[in-house]
Amino acid sequence: MLKLPAYWLGVLGALLCYAPPISAYYNLDAALGMNTNEVMESDSSVPFIDLFRAALPFDDARPWLTKGDIVYDIDGWPQDLRGGQAGSRFLSNLPANTIPDGLYTVLYDGEGEIRYANDASLLKREAGRDTIQITAGADKQLNATLLIVKSTPNNYLRNIRILPPGGICADNPFKRVENESECSANTYRAFNEYYTKILFNPDYLNFMKSFKAIRFMNMSGITQNNMTSWQQRPRLSQATWGGKEGKRGVPLEIMVELANRLNANPWFCMPHAADDDFVKQYARYVKQHLHNDLIPYIEYSNETWNTLFLQGNYVREQGLKLGLDTNANRAGYRYYAQRSVEIFNNWQSVFGNKNRIKRILAGWTVAPQISEIILSQDEAYKSADAFAIGPYFFGGHNEVRGVKTLDEVFNLLTDSQYRYSLPKVLDYIKAQKVIADKYGVQLMAYEGGQGLVDFKTTSNEQMPNPLLYVANRDARMAELYAEFLNGWKQAGGGLFMHYTSPRTYQKYGSWGTKEYVTQPLADAPKYQAILNFMQGNSCWWEHCSSDSYVDYNDFWKH
Repeated sequence: MLKLPAYWLGVLGALLCYAPPISAYYNLDAALGMNTNEVMESDSSVPFIDLFRAALPFDDARPWLTKGDIVYDIDGWPQDLRGGQAGSRFLSNLPANTIPDGLYTVLYDGEGEIRYANDASLLKREAGRDTIQITAGADKQLNATLLIVKSTPNNYLRNIRILPPGGICADNPFKRVENESECSANTYRAFNEYYTKILFNPDYLNFMKSFKAIRFMNMSGITQNNMTSWQQRPRLSQATWGGKEGKRGVPLEIMVELANRLNANPWFCMPHAADDDFVKQYARYVKQHLHNDLIPYIEYSNETWNTLFLQGNYVREQGLKLGLDTNANRAGYRYYAQRSVEIFNNWQSVFGNKNRIKRILAGWTVAPQISEIILSQDEAYKSADAFAIGPYFFGGHNEVRGVKTLDEVFNLLTDSQYRYSLPKVLDYIKAQKVIADKYGVQLMAYEGGQGLVDFKTTSNEQMPNPLLYVANRDARMAELYAEFLNGWKQAGGGLFMHYTSPRTYQKYGSWGTKEYVTQPLADAPKYQAILNFMQGNSCWWEHCSSDSYVDYNDFWKH
């Protein structure tokens, strides 16, 4: 049996007894869902109130911060420094105002000494408790690191928690307040006292509460992870849930809790190499702990048609090994369909009723022939409820490299001569809808949005990147989003999962709905368009709305 520290026993207990307030239920008739981000110290959506949950693991921080022959415990805490030091970065290149400047409380167990650097500085030290100042630098960014420089091996420093100033009012988990004067009597809950129950950043909850479903692909850390067994899953007690992109993720307990608090359907992606026991254990936990009126959406891995990803090569190898096709790509598509059905059947055996889950096959937006192979493989469509695609409009990868002006960027997005222009992408959606109808499944989008990126650039400042950032901040982007989402609806698409949660714009793409979780709405045209679309369009597909209804009017005023 897993033995948890007292701190995590408290968190687990809080998860099991927490009841979300009715004010959480803004999204019962919402038409859109949202993708999560990877759990990293550079994630400007900042999901957790404890900043160390997304910190860089100590061993991943060598040789810059961690030095020496460190001995770690099973959860990744430095058990014996052996004359070295163990470091971690817990804020990285976040825009100023992503989190408030101010006095942060650092709690820890054990005996030792922590030093702080970058935009974090020590103000006061007590046993098991440091008070630090975090203030954005002159560069208008937030960067913060810590170093464990002393630690007693038989009572080593561990269970670090980094908690912001302020708190919430008990009747409103979506709003951060500075002190008890902003709450009614006896309802103030300080972050540094109630962090085990609060758990999530209220600014993050406030953003996510609008959406009908949450896709946990990135947050679960499955895209570069070869985990096969249930014992290899992310655990609550791990020193940090952060780490290298796609290799580490948040425990299932936390994802289910987030879905419950937001009253949002969770979209789970099963790891590509996970065995049947993993899948069934996963399903059992979800059945036992997810609110009964929520529907888990189940997808096998992510974009297995894409051989840029680990799972793309995995399914090809498995398909060839099983002799499903002589062509490696087609063998991969067929294996993906076959394994998806096996996973759906495992979930159904646990839930006992296929109507309690939503089974999703997925394919490549521009390749209807792949959709045909997947849906028809051993009649996989009979075991699926939906077929999902990832429609992005960006003009074209080669073409975007040559843009010189902002007007050229928008011409690229709107001129139908380009393969990935908005008009062309809407045509692909219509073609995929024909196939979905042929096989009697609903058409969904597992991801989608603008996709302006030049993957061959090597720095954030290299052209055309600055132009692409400005395009995402331009009012014309909101107009294109309105056309895109309305076109999706008119084509007969169902649930659309936008990609992605607040995220800074950089050479890897400008994917964020906003650039950081607290960015003002006036500065976020994509977010404006998304909210406006949802305000004007309740979900329209069959069985999409709940029996309960919450008036959205109060929310749209904010």
